[in-house]
Order: sequence, then structure tokens, then C-alpha cells
Amino acid sequence: MAADQVAIAVKVSEDIVTARQAGSELAGDLGFTLTDRTMISTAISEIARNITSYAGSGEIRLLIDLREGRRALVIQAEDQGPGIRDIPRALEDGYSTGRGLGLGLPGARRLMDRLTIDSAPGRGTLIEMWKWVPDVA
Repeated sequence: MAADQVAIAVKVSEDIVTARQAGSELAGDLGFTLTDRTMISTAISEIARNITSYAGSGEIRLLIDLREGRRALVIQAEDQGPGIRDIPRALEDGYSTGRGLGLGLPGARRLMDRLTIDSAPGRGTLIEMWKWVPDVA
């Protein structure tokens, strides 16, 4: 894990706003366009909302690290909730085990360059998603 990271505890809806803003600020510092910043913020909102809805509490971590040999803005969402029983199904549009529209994980995956999920029932969830840092001209 990278030494320079920001961690935001996520327990209530206000924490989602805090994580979203922190992600947008870091993306701006890295030279992402306003459109990319909006996509990153939205993806953070979606996965942070899943923490409050399904796990109760967790953490969003923001870091700059290498992924697949390139610099990336990495967002990790981790919780100790009930876990995801069927990851492929959870990534399908419209699938939800709660009252949501089932757009959170598939939407976040579309907004970012990559999204991975490590989860199992009873073991919590770690979602990692990233967007490649733009090359500075």
C-alpha cells in the first residue's frame, strides 16, 4: 500500500460527501479534467453509499499508486459487512439485494478505468477502483 493516502471513515451520509469532496480535490491536484473529476466523485459516492447501506460502516482510502505499470488515482472501499455472495450478479445493472436501483457497482465500474472486488459472505468487502492519472503535457 502506498505511504501517502487519505482515509475517510464512512458511517453516515455526511461521510459520503466528505469522501466525494476529497476524491475530487485529489483528482484536481493530479490534473484530471472537470468531467473526470465528476465521474470519480460519482463513483466514490456509489461505493460509499453501499458501505452505509449494507455494512453500516467502513472506510474509503484515496491514494496514488501504480496499477498495471501506470500511475493511477486509486480508491479503495473496505468494510466488515456481510460480504457479497454473488459478485458477477452484483455487477449486473438492476440487481440489488436492498431497496436500491442496482446501479451502484455497475455504475462505478463504468465511470472508472478498472474496478475489482474482493468479498465473500461473512468476510466483508474490499472494492478497489482506479483511473489513470493524465499525462502532463
